[in-house]
Amino acid sequence: MANFKELLVWQKSIDFVTEIYRTTETSPKEETFGLKSQIRRASVSIPSNIAEGNSRRSKPDYLQFLKISRGSCAEVETQLIISKNLKFLNEEKYLKLNYDIIEISKMLNGLINSPQ
Repeated sequence: MANFKELLVWQKSIDFVTEIYRTTETSPKEETFGLKSQIRRASVSIPSNIAEGNSRRSKPDYLQFLKISRGSCAEVETQLIISKNLKFLNEEKYLKLNYDIIEISKMLNGLINSPQ
């Protein structure tokens, strides 16, 4: 099992979290403890669970943590739609972030379904 920092999905999810933080800096003040906080926490959960699962060194544990990461992807995808609907994200930024989260989710599916 590769070190989690060597995994492309972990690297992409770290970049994604960074972009989410940059994007949500301009969220309305009243969203500090609402959607802004929720999308940040859900996005941070993705690479965090990849790292934790990898560090467990047990295949069943690793798969469970990858599935949790995949669930966090679905959570973020939902929150991106809500952010777009509330006009916190313009269409271009929404499409970019949505593409990225779908790509990360597909990569996680690949790891989960690989025979390793």
